[in-house]
Amino acid sequence: MFALKATLHLSCALPLLYLYLAVVSGAAGGDPVQYIIHFLGMGILNTLAATLLVSPLARWRRWPWLIRVRRLLGLWCFTYALLHLSAFLVFDLLMDWSLLLTEIVKRPYIMVGMAGFLILLALAVTSPKAVQRRVGRHWQRLHRWVYLVAVLGPIHFWWSVKSGNWEPALYLSGFLLLLALRRRGIWPKWTFRRLGADSKG
Repeated sequence: MFALKATLHLSCALPLLYLYLAVVSGAAGGDPVQYIIHFLGMGILNTLAATLLVSPLARWRRWPWLIRVRRLLGLWCFTYALLHLSAFLVFDLLMDWSLLLTEIVKRPYIMVGMAGFLILLALAVTSPKAVQRRVGRHWQRLHRWVYLVAVLGPIHFWWSVKSGNWEPALYLSGFLLLLALRRRGIWPKWTFRRLGADSKG
């Protein structure tokens, strides 16, 4: 398990190193700000896809222990979301908070993105086991809001691009498929009880 977690941490961190090297070397293109924002946005979608893939894969392969890496991937998803928002605020809006509020109201895709970020923030804050115990049975209900993020993310992506909607459409289709795979009727009944018990370990 340690080797798997180390590999996942490395896999999520290396793209950030690549982004840094691309920017300092001038390989980020003529508009490095948009390159950074777009790159980090793709990082959100990719880590979110990996997070949602954990449960179906654990059921299909009968690997209940795999559930233990779901929190790790979810926190990386939030990390990318935080960096994405920070890059937009620092490089695009030059830390003008009033302009950020104006953009949220004026541009629907930013409003959708902020809604997704706030959900990820709530999930990250309540992810520690101590908080899980304190929240009790409401914790699982709260964390089901990640399914809404899986819809809001591709919509935010779709509305933000001026052309070439095939990529956000692909992500949206993939997320809807992953959500469909999480339905109880598709998997053997033994997996849900066992996976639920293992996720608490």
